[in-house]
Amino acid sequence: MNPFNELGIRSDIVNAITELGFEKPTPIQEGAIPLLLSGSNDFVGLAQTGTGKTAAFGLPLLELIDYSKNYPQALILCPTRELCLQISNDVKNYAKNLPNVNVVAVYGGAAIVNQLKEIKRGVQIVVATLYTS
Repeated sequence: MNPFNELGIRSDIVNAITELGFEKPTPIQEGAIPLLLSGSNDFVGLAQTGTGKTAAFGLPLLELIDYSKNYPQALILCPTRELCLQISNDVKNYAKNLPNVNVVAVYGGAAIVNQLKEIKRGVQIVVATLYTS
């Protein structure tokens, strides 16, 4: 059994992250995933760059979303446009084997009309930034 399954992540997601090269959880993932899956609303996770923080919160988030509902259920705020796009793409990659998952990036420097159209089409996860840098 894959160690991510043991943390409570479903096989569809584990298969996607295995294809991305995830073999075993990092320390931040081992600490965060079970806690976030338990429904804890408050969590601060500190770890260096490249340690898997996006997966630490993104994988449990994908477990907790109701994909039969087509409205925003989660908001991920990012300090920069680049990080917003990176996190949005990562979450989409983690969810590639799940049906009806919609993730939208909302950031400055792009046409807001198009971003609003994507949200109106139906989305569960919005990744956004307040800055345009």
